[in-house]
Amino acid sequence: MLRVGDLQRSIDFYTRLLGMTLLRTTERPEQKYSLAFVGYASNPQQAEIELTYNWGVDHYEPGTAYGHIALGVPDVYAACDRIRAGGGKVTREPGPVKGGSTVIAFIADPDGYKIELIQRDSGD
Repeated sequence: MLRVGDLQRSIDFYTRLLGMTLLRTTERPEQKYSLAFVGYASNPQQAEIELTYNWGVDHYEPGTAYGHIALGVPDVYAACDRIRAGGGKVTREPGPVKGGSTVIAFIADPDGYKIELIQRDSGD
């Protein structure tokens, strides 16, 4: 679960720039929060990301415990080009991981959460 400062902005990022689908939303007016679940398919076939907007809170600090989410993509270079063209932020340009040959890149979502893109062969 990621706490986000603007639910629609985050839904747009994950669906438009990362190609995920908005799977479902939930409104909790008594508790003053809204949820959106995004992913490439529903559980249990694929993992989902829960985006939580606590009404009236527009900014969070990720803290020192959060590292990053990792997503496999068929072409890291093309993914970064698409994300950049759509207004997203690439924080580490595509290239081999230090000490290895796997191609990775890092991007940041609108709230600053880091996402690692890992190039996957078609057989992975």
